[in-house]
Amino acid sequence: MSATRQRRPAASPEVCGIRLFLCGDVMTGRGIDQVLPAPCGPAIHETYLSSAFDYVRLAELAHGQISWPVEPSYIWGVALDEFERAQPCFRIVNLETAVTHSIDHAAKGINYRMSPQNASCLVAAGIDCCVLANNHVLDWGLAGLYETLSVLHGLQIGTAGAGRDRTAAEAPAVLDAGGDGRVLVFALATPTSGTPRGWAAAPRRAGVNFLPDLAPARAHEVAAKIVGVKRPGDVAVLSLHWGPNWGYEVSAAERKFAHALIEEADVSIVYGHSSHHPRPIEVYRNRLILYGCGDFINDYEGIAGYVEFRGDLRPMYFVRIDPVSGDLLELEIVPLQARRFRLVYPTPQDIEWLMVTLERESRPFSTGVERQDDGRIGLVWPRA
Repeated sequence: MSATRQRRPAASPEVCGIRLFLCGDVMTGRGIDQVLPAPCGPAIHETYLSSAFDYVRLAELAHGQISWPVEPSYIWGVALDEFERAQPCFRIVNLETAVTHSIDHAAKGINYRMSPQNASCLVAAGIDCCVLANNHVLDWGLAGLYETLSVLHGLQIGTAGAGRDRTAAEAPAVLDAGGDGRVLVFALATPTSGTPRGWAAAPRRAGVNFLPDLAPARAHEVAAKIVGVKRPGDVAVLSLHWGPNWGYEVSAAERKFAHALIEEADVSIVYGHSSHHPRPIEVYRNRLILYGCGDFINDYEGIAGYVEFRGDLRPMYFVRIDPVSGDLLELEIVPLQARRFRLVYPTPQDIEWLMVTLERESRPFSTGVERQDDGRIGLVWPRA
């Protein structure tokens, strides 16, 4: 477990509760790494492409020239303005990229890595915690995982979901919210997201905090571990890398698992990711379930296929939690869009598309959304 992070001061005395920033997959490897100041070598081991430069060229063909190398802050674009406006206490991302110069690539078709020197891009966005329980953190072997942990901890960025042994992989990142207690970030990866079973951490082997299935017995085990760590006043966030890349369907097993962790472990946020686009949102017993956050940073511009899911739209999730009850107070979604490896504001029509989609897919879970005057999207749910 990495060092405890201290909360940022709130934007103003009127802001109540603990405000967190969450997003989907942050993939700063491959093409993204190449445009940053100090990239790894461009060689990749894919069926159709052999150089990470090819992903830069695809993005430029789609949306115009990228004047690279870019500054470390470049990839975040207007997200930095939203951070300044919202002033979240903590910024939590799913980092789906190894931070390493390791050349020990896993034979899995696609491997993401970012140069350790380019990890300054995470500092530029003020990231507090990187979730590592996913299907890319071991793309470059154990050496790559060790270096990833070393670099992130050296930058004072907390990690959850992977470690040098099972105990470390299961330990939460601890984010100190001062008088409001602590935010504990637990993280698990499932085989449905493509995480290999052989990546599971063991008592004397490094790896990820692996969840073999979503059976009720597994939920009880996970809940017991969370309860064993939580103290009165702690807010628990459970990160789950689960499900396929495309599609809105939420399985009965996923829903039951999320509900069980709220019921048995008093989890405040079930933070799901793996899908390349947002999936439904549910509020259960006044607790937030994000079944899939969608991607946030990647090099997918110009790649054909699945256009009906609008993977170019990249939501920011600002969640406000009551530190006393652990209940959800507010969810604000800020729609952004990827252009030339940078986040920009989408058009009103794009925002409307995302809002309609979220409303349609979340309605079966008794949750809705509404467009705010500033173009952002607010969550609506029946208060218990």
